[in-house]
Amino acid sequence: MQNFTEEIKNEITKIPLGDKCCKLAALSAFIRTSGSVISKQGKFGFEIITENEGTAEYFSDLLEEEFGLHLNVTGAKFDILSGRDKLTFECLGEQAEKLLADLGIVKYNGEERYLTFGIGERVIEKDCCKAAYIKGAFLGGGSCTLPEEGALSRTGYHFEIVFSNKIVASDFCELLCSFEILAKLVARKDSAVVYVKSKEVISDLLHVLTADDCLAKLNKLVELKDRTNNANRVNNCSVSNIDKTVTASVNQVRAIEIIAGTVGLQSLDKLLFDVAEARLADKNASMQELADRLSISKSCINHRMRKILELAKSLDKD
Repeated sequence: MQNFTEEIKNEITKIPLGDKCCKLAALSAFIRTSGSVISKQGKFGFEIITENEGTAEYFSDLLEEEFGLHLNVTGAKFDILSGRDKLTFECLGEQAEKLLADLGIVKYNGEERYLTFGIGERVIEKDCCKAAYIKGAFLGGGSCTLPEEGALSRTGYHFEIVFSNKIVASDFCELLCSFEILAKLVARKDSAVVYVKSKEVISDLLHVLTADDCLAKLNKLVELKDRTNNANRVNNCSVSNIDKTVTASVNQVRAIEIIAGTVGLQSLDKLLFDVAEARLADKNASMQELADRLSISKSCINHRMRKILELAKSLDKD
């Protein structure tokens, strides 16, 4: 059974990226999150590691169809934590090196080559490219978890994307701001993690990712959780009210018994006597129920009961 992260990734990869600029943006983000620049036997290029076969196929097809590059499978290692194989691909040669420059990952100063660590401005010039960059970043290093459906769920809403360095992660936070999405950044071992925990913000992110089916699933879960939480609040309120009613009834009965054991209930005037008699006749009734039986208002019976309590308090002191 797929987890929610896989559902999002599979939905993203079903939607074509469109223009070449968007493909470059998505690929740049994908390499920033799941890849690295490598050099082997005098050849320069990049390596990609992923455990999602659909994502690997998606970018493999993109590289071949758009840029004429082929990804070579160089390894598969079982990951104990995820329980899945991590696939390693590499792409080396002059074309791969040129592509890294187009992706804003490598720059040249004359013949000198050096790596960049932020998001190249040319890569995300257009809004469509910014959205594509977010898609590529999630496909490479993203995950999203939702609370379990049960009322006692210990998990919460969490969306994150792991980057190879803090500079590109910081730039990514600024990119998200252009969509009015505020995210937090934290260091985790040798990586930098951009994350959000608000269901509203996660909803906005799924909208940007065009993961409409997953967005609908999120909204359905949020609605279900809200209904459950409201029902729990109502139930807790009802229990609290019952506890208050029982406590009040016990105190009232005790007060009436004090009066009966000292000056006697016959010493009460008729209005207070009727209230005392009604309470002893039904110790579990609410004040509203007693008021209805005596054909008086609730405020009226409350007033008379306060007099009984005050009298019992004075007699108990004596």
